[in-house]
Amino acid sequence: SRTCIVMMFIISPVFLLTTVHSPQLTATLSLAAASASAGITVLYFHDLGHCHFGEECQKYQISVALAFLSWISTSISSLIMLWLLAAG
Repeated sequence: SRTCIVMMFIISPVFLLTTVHSPQLTATLSLAAASASAGITVLYFHDLGHCHFGEECQKYQISVALAFLSWISTSISSLIMLWLLAAG
């Protein structure tokens, strides 16, 4: 009765789609954003020769590094969700 309804909700395709594929989509978009930011960093420091904004350039480099760390944690979360789906 109530247990069957709860189990049907947990096994429903919509629930699985949102709980498993949302972290994967977020990880992919986070990687795209971090890569685009890293491309701008390469443009400033290697292609143009030097960044003329001083301290702002260092802050931008740190933010790019943190974006990649964010992507790593999001992708780990995504893999854990996929593992939990396979284990359950």
